[in-house]
Amino acid sequence: MHRTTLPLARSYVAALLLSLAACGTESDVDSNAEGVSARAEGSLASTPLGSFKTGLITYYNATGAGACSFDASPQDLDVAAIAQGEYENSAACGSCAEVQGPLGTVRVRIVDVCPGCTTAGHLDLSREAFAKIAKPIDGRVPVKWRFVSCPVTGPIQYRFKTGSSQYWTAIQVRNHALPVKKLEYMNNGKWVEVSRLSYNYFVQASGMGAGSIRVRVTASNGQVLEDTLPSVQAEKTFPGKAQFTP
Repeated sequence: MHRTTLPLARSYVAALLLSLAACGTESDVDSNAEGVSARAEGSLASTPLGSFKTGLITYYNATGAGACSFDASPQDLDVAAIAQGEYENSAACGSCAEVQGPLGTVRVRIVDVCPGCTTAGHLDLSREAFAKIAKPIDGRVPVKWRFVSCPVTGPIQYRFKTGSSQYWTAIQVRNHALPVKKLEYMNNGKWVEVSRLSYNYFVQASGMGAGSIRVRVTASNGQVLEDTLPSVQAEKTFPGKAQFTP
């Protein structure tokens, strides 16, 4: 909920999730810490991915980091945390929402979960995003919003988590135009679906082995992208060959 009412609860849960994840969100050769390709605000259009729903917005002092394990994104603070019920074990991470308030419309990227947001449709926006569509003094404002494609540029990206090896492998999909439904990898000639954990990494507890890794990513609308990654390299990010089409 609003940071002025639940700062400790929200901070504690976020910290707990991140500590459980043992997250490694340091940037390597990437120029975009949050894992989203650089873009001019409003320069790329979004495609609606569903109907508008009624909801509620509050705000908090966001950095772009959070339960989704993305890096802080000081150059892009149009971000939000989504209600626990709609977080869906991190399936909402990296998706975008178009929010219409009394003063205008803003597009935000989901980077966190809001445990205090118990009402369906409740979004906890960054202070910056909130101020674009409502008066901060109002605190809690009714809105309508819908999921839309994210205006990313370039192909999707794959991030190997800190601690990843051939014996324990965790991959995060970044810079995706559409919500990611699942990730699979090729093992002995068969596609194996990898478990997605609440901190937004797909984790193969037994590892994905030595050598290159063939992966397949499916978007929420069924589109599929296939890539071959080099051997596991912890804390490294690699580009894919293509991007989902909104």
